[in-house]
Amino acid sequence: MDSGDSGAGGGGGAAVAAAAKWRSDASRAFQYYLDRSTPHATGRWVGTLAVAAIYALRVFMVHGFYIVSYGLGIYLLNLLIGFLSPMVDPELDPSAAQDGPALPTRGSDEFKPFIRRLPEFKFWYAITKAFVVAFVMTFFSVFDVPVFWPILLCYWIVLFVLTMKRQILHMVKYKYVPFNIGKQKYGGKKGGASSSSSKD
Repeated sequence: MDSGDSGAGGGGGAAVAAAAKWRSDASRAFQYYLDRSTPHATGRWVGTLAVAAIYALRVFMVHGFYIVSYGLGIYLLNLLIGFLSPMVDPELDPSAAQDGPALPTRGSDEFKPFIRRLPEFKFWYAITKAFVVAFVMTFFSVFDVPVFWPILLCYWIVLFVLTMKRQILHMVKYKYVPFNIGKQKYGGKKGGASSSSSKD
């Protein structure tokens, strides 16, 4: 009796260890491919657009889960604000207004790269994961709460407009642009080659 119980316990422990090993290997493989996708921004965003299109098609076909879509829209808007905001908010840190990640306003100014509160890769990953989670939720009827979707859509549009207006005013007030534009490009090698060829 005791030997049988110990054998069953040993078998259960082996199963748990095997499951933990499989989970660790799967997590490691997922992180590996996620890291490899980091430099391929265009491909990543094309994949995200495909996932978003699949989700939109799913909602259109079932004619429901509008509350899930509304929650998804609010979450995406929150991510967008983080993507467009500087890491150090000048309103919270007055010194950031002079020393923060603002871009130059004149051609003679030193280039300062814009440092986001939410980096591009994390922004992409959060959006993609949000669409996947929302897609899975459409297979559970408990999330299909009956609502009048035009009201939700109008409310989201108003919220989007007001939020973007506040963000743009914040950008104008503290003179920053949420994109790394205007960086000086140095053509030392090209200039050297052209000068040498002109001497020849």
